[in-house]
Amino acid sequence: MVNIDKFNQLQISDMETARKLSTRKDRISYLLLSLAGFKLTIHLLSNAFFNYGFFRDEFYYIACGEHLAWGYVDHPPLIALITAVTRALLGDSLFALRLFPAFAGAATVYLTGLIARELGGGRSAQVLAATAAIAAPIFLALNTILSMNAFDLLFWTMAIYLVALILNRDKPKDKLWYWLGIVLGFGLMNKITLLWFGFGLGVSMLLTSKRRLFLTREPWLAAAIAVGIFMPHIVWQSANGFPTIEFMRNATMYKMAGGTAVYFLVEQVNLTHPLVVPLWLLAPGFYFLSREGARFRILGLLSIVVLALLLVAGKSKAYYFAPAYPILLTAGAVMLERLAKGSRGSFLRWLTPVYAVLVLAGGIITAPLVMPVLPVERYIEYAQTLGLSVSSGEKHEIGKLHQFFADMHGWEEMVAKVAEVYHGLGPEERANCIIVCANYGEAGAIDFLGGKYGLPKAVCSHNNYWLWGPGERSGDVAVAIADREGAESFYGEVEVAGSIRHPYSMPFENRPVYLCRKPKATLQEVWSRLKFFI
Repeated sequence: MVNIDKFNQLQISDMETARKLSTRKDRISYLLLSLAGFKLTIHLLSNAFFNYGFFRDEFYYIACGEHLAWGYVDHPPLIALITAVTRALLGDSLFALRLFPAFAGAATVYLTGLIARELGGGRSAQVLAATAAIAAPIFLALNTILSMNAFDLLFWTMAIYLVALILNRDKPKDKLWYWLGIVLGFGLMNKITLLWFGFGLGVSMLLTSKRRLFLTREPWLAAAIAVGIFMPHIVWQSANGFPTIEFMRNATMYKMAGGTAVYFLVEQVNLTHPLVVPLWLLAPGFYFLSREGARFRILGLLSIVVLALLLVAGKSKAYYFAPAYPILLTAGAVMLERLAKGSRGSFLRWLTPVYAVLVLAGGIITAPLVMPVLPVERYIEYAQTLGLSVSSGEKHEIGKLHQFFADMHGWEEMVAKVAEVYHGLGPEERANCIIVCANYGEAGAIDFLGGKYGLPKAVCSHNNYWLWGPGERSGDVAVAIADREGAESFYGEVEVAGSIRHPYSMPFENRPVYLCRKPKATLQEVWSRLKFFI
């Protein structure tokens, strides 16, 4: 006969154990949420009190948000929609525009901790992984400004988390595949680099026993969902002659600086933080040598495939690999926790939490290199003291500041100088005057900041500005931020009317402002020849 008392005791014991495990999991979740809140607070304070001004690309996304479409020459539509919604709900302040990227960064930190949990990590591993995501200089930079990259990082982390869940559950018909398809679809509508993730996942599945999943319908339905969400952008590309392909080809040939594989790999150390290197070194051991990591080997292979793609491309910017960092940070943290717990020495058991504190301290030290938290001159001195800098990955000449910070300077001064020249014209000339800009940063600044100066919208042939066209003004008179040779090819009379100079902006933005008259043809007649996709 069954001993009822003993059976009841076992039930109570099991319930008590489950309750303790649930309570412990809740405490860790609160701790991860606290770390995510810390990350959010950093960016909110920076956006509110410590900033250098609008970033070049932010002006462009504002302009794209005023021309909502299913696509743009150099990016899919989601970032334009996010910008338009932000402005409609919160206004045009710098704090408002950078609010959603800050929340995206906080979500990335929290999800990184959850990925470590799915890989089998305890409290120490989860906290260490989340802390590494806070301290990583590239993550701090990407979540500082409004850009596709802030959300790209979040979509990648969400996708990695879903794959970890799928591998951990190991269910034949897991509905989480459908959520993965949704994440990949919307991620592609933000930035097409999610194609690397999809390709890496497919190759990694083929290289492991998980290839059997291709015999089930769930992965195929996930791919179909992703393609279905992305299809409107594909249709837009087709209708507009696939301009993104032309843009990418030109950027690779004329814009990207390129570099060796060694340089690319060394830059990963700087972008994740030198103190995080041990996690990189331990991650392969988790995925390919440990028994616990065998279940998640697909993730390790995925990171290798993506890295190989970027290295083979030859001119990939170093930060392109950044969205894959959660794969390595989490595995390294779990492996370190395993090694520490397996050690007999009591000191080594504290290795993981002590290491997390060191990583956070190191992140605080390097944060001013990628976040505008110091006065400019103080930043220059600080960077020189540390002997560190951030590369742009492009061929442009660099001034006192690296490009990320330089692109936050000089816009207000540029618009004011253009306005001075424009308003120096008589009423009749102003009626047909156009403001010509050489790139979308200048044009976006004129469009966004020029309203208070009474300036018309800019005319520009760079990327999507070319698709938007020249407008209705014939361009009898032009105030041009351009090179003299270009101005003289379209106007018979070109004179220097002013000069743009700012000590901290990119050097190529310091140039004359030309007043152009006697056009050789109308703007509409020559527009087709002015296309500039790069």
